[in-house]
Amino acid sequence: MKPAKKPHVVRFTVSVPPDLATQLDRMTREKGYANRSLAVADLIRAGLVEHRQNYGDREIAGSITLVYDHHKQHVQTTLTDIQHDHHHLILATLHVHLDHHNCLEVLAVRGKAQTVKAIADELIAARGVKHGKLTITSTGKDLPP
Repeated sequence: MKPAKKPHVVRFTVSVPPDLATQLDRMTREKGYANRSLAVADLIRAGLVEHRQNYGDREIAGSITLVYDHHKQHVQTTLTDIQHDHHHLILATLHVHLDHHNCLEVLAVRGKAQTVKAIADELIAARGVKHGKLTITSTGKDLPP
């Protein structure tokens, strides 16, 4: 006798108010999903990724986006020093000149959640940074297709 195959999908019922179902259907169409199930699966994945970022020892990937005035004294040196101190977590950087004064820098990062958050906080808090944001995602290893 052959062992039973694992199902490719698990079916479950979700009850929601009609207005929420209408909004889900609209989003499903607007984003180009073939059906509700695919939209809900992506929403669940997004919720899991967000939930897991709260676990400091979990490996995450993400991007740190910074906008700063490169004419501010020492801002570039400070940002470069911080990045060199954590070079093992920074996979790549993108530097763009937005105008004569402002630069956009995006760092692709990967590491333990608490460490990535600490580096992002340090960069964002650096004197001369006008705005910064850490966007976190999964490395993909812990998510099913």
